[in-house]
Amino acid sequence: MPTPALQLTDYRAAIALDDPFPTAPNLTLSVQPARLVRTALSRLSKDPATTATGWGLGAGDADQLDDATARRLLRAVLTVRPPGPLPADVSQVLDVLLNSEREARTVTDPNRLPLITEEFPGTATSYRAAGRTVLWQGDITALGAHAIVNAANSAMLGCFAPHHPCIDNAIHSAAGPRLREDCHTITTRQGHPEATGTAKITRGYHLPARYVLHTVGPIVDGPLHPTHERLLAASYRACLDLAAEVQDIRTVAFCGVSTGVFGYPKQPAARTVLNTVADWLDAHPGRLDRVIFNVYASDDRAAYLNALTEGSDAR
Repeated sequence: MPTPALQLTDYRAAIALDDPFPTAPNLTLSVQPARLVRTALSRLSKDPATTATGWGLGAGDADQLDDATARRLLRAVLTVRPPGPLPADVSQVLDVLLNSEREARTVTDPNRLPLITEEFPGTATSYRAAGRTVLWQGDITALGAHAIVNAANSAMLGCFAPHHPCIDNAIHSAAGPRLREDCHTITTRQGHPEATGTAKITRGYHLPARYVLHTVGPIVDGPLHPTHERLLAASYRACLDLAAEVQDIRTVAFCGVSTGVFGYPKQPAARTVLNTVADWLDAHPGRLDRVIFNVYASDDRAAYLNALTEGSDAR
């Protein structure tokens, strides 16, 4: 018999989900970001994760790197580093650095984005949730939604491949290593990998979004089957159900779950996603102000536009 999935009440307090993460006034130091990067690298120089990157930094080596290379190295170190306590003082340095980087980015307000029915007037009749949803092409790590969705793998610890272009890597890199620690706390309590079609929630830390919803979508390696569609729909419903358990969440932004390295074809995915979200919003009137379908590449956007044009209920 499968082990039951961990429920929010089982881990909510353990990761302090309801405690706001300190904002800019608590983290500001008058130190240039480039110096913070080198300070973090210096303090991580004896950490096994640094050695794992192949750089073998010694004392003072970080000072020989240009700013961009030093920042890429720090990102690589944090990407390959397993969960566990950071060396003394590194957490504070990283918090100040990541906070300064967040402040330097232009954050998009989801409430100022046009609804689908406003941007594409013809969809008012072809998609029943057009007045409650947004199609937005941009960087989800710079979106100020209350919660964003991360396409995770079953280990739920983020991507460990330096500079890998997946959304899992991007979100963990922007949020900082505290996100991996929370995921580790959850998975340790659960005691088994995250099942496909389920979701967990953490704080967003240095992301503009206060929360991150982590879901494992289906892997498609061959022909698309009804089971894939069922599991993809389950992932979206799990995220929305979990978001509804957190009172502060009024806006949720989805990345393209499973349509990247997991191989789910973009066009059928868009149809399933549009229908699933519309069904959920119909069943929970007024619970969310808007749901954002975030796309990054032009072919992802085209898949949604095609699905909206043909009508989301077309199978």
